[in-house]
Amino acid sequence: MGILERIKQNAMSGAKAADAEAAQARRDAVIVRTSVVGVVANVFLAAFKAVIGVASHSVAIFMDAVNNLSDAASSIITIIGTRLAGKEPDRAHPFGHGRIEYLSAMVIAVIVLYAGVTSLVESVKKIIEPDVPDYSASALVIVAVAVVVKLVLGRYVKGVGERVKSDSLVNSGTDATLDAVISLSTLVAALVFIHTGISLEAWLGAVISLVIVKAGVDMLRETLSKVLGERADAELARAIRATVEAYPDVSGSYDLVLNDYGPDVCTGSIHIEVPDTYTASQLDELTRAMTIEVYEKHHVVLTAVGVYSLNSDDEAARKREEVYRVALAHEHVLQVHGFYVMEERKRMRLDVVVSFDAEDRRAVCRDVVVALQELYPDYELQVALDTDFSES
Repeated sequence: MGILERIKQNAMSGAKAADAEAAQARRDAVIVRTSVVGVVANVFLAAFKAVIGVASHSVAIFMDAVNNLSDAASSIITIIGTRLAGKEPDRAHPFGHGRIEYLSAMVIAVIVLYAGVTSLVESVKKIIEPDVPDYSASALVIVAVAVVVKLVLGRYVKGVGERVKSDSLVNSGTDATLDAVISLSTLVAALVFIHTGISLEAWLGAVISLVIVKAGVDMLRETLSKVLGERADAELARAIRATVEAYPDVSGSYDLVLNDYGPDVCTGSIHIEVPDTYTASQLDELTRAMTIEVYEKHHVVLTAVGVYSLNSDDEAARKREEVYRVALAHEHVLQVHGFYVMEERKRMRLDVVVSFDAEDRRAVCRDVVVALQELYPDYELQVALDTDFSES
């Protein structure tokens, strides 16, 4: 049993754990079913458009068929990625395989980018050596039907993707919508040629290709950002802190770090501030209850809850307020926490959170230390430069 399963079982009853597994299975089934619909629709559209494109000497229609095949490939990749991501955790991957979904979304983005570049190359060739298209009424009707089908398919796939939090489906749906725009543009170009004799296909294909390339780059950048690790969602971070700070004697929560291991698989750690009179048994009871509630409310598994002790006497509280006031007076200091003073050792410790906007975060921290040392020259200072990973 992997670490994630052990933590989840500790955080939930058996019935709730079974419900969570069933919900994940339903999600995977929805993604696969939606992707199968995409494969079937795109293969049929690609076949029809390829025949029409060759018969009418239309590079735009033929490249549209190629795009449909890329959409079908995208849906197949989504199915494979979903199946692999649903594999049980193992010794090598104790947090599961959920990030495979991000990798499959990245592959789809590369396919979209490749389709855009290929289409651009073909369009430029036709600009240099143009062909005279030969449109038939049946060809135009099929292209018009394709526009409607791709718009409906794109909206459906993207909507399902957003609902089940699948980047692969969202990317596939976006690609389908772009294909609808391509088909519509091809139809417009055909009508212009029929009525004026002016062929805009190649130029229109070049413009559309650039749009596809941009969409592919945007998809790739967004997916890469998730693979690299993004800042925690500010709303989720606030909600978790609110849950934690609702417990009696918890005066603050800090250092929230969230780790995304795929859709609906999120682990994290947090520090809480409690009175220094708390016993180990009290802390154990508190952190266990906190872990359970955070998972049930926010679906985040807290793998660690660190503790900052809070001085109970009034003199220490006065020093804490003074230290916070001096530190926060420095530009780019967002927060000070973890303050604790040990009078018998003449030692103070605290963490200083410095914004990423600061040109030199370490220099800001050093300035804070200098100011505090002047205020309390008889004390040894232990000041840690900290980062707010959910800073908005």
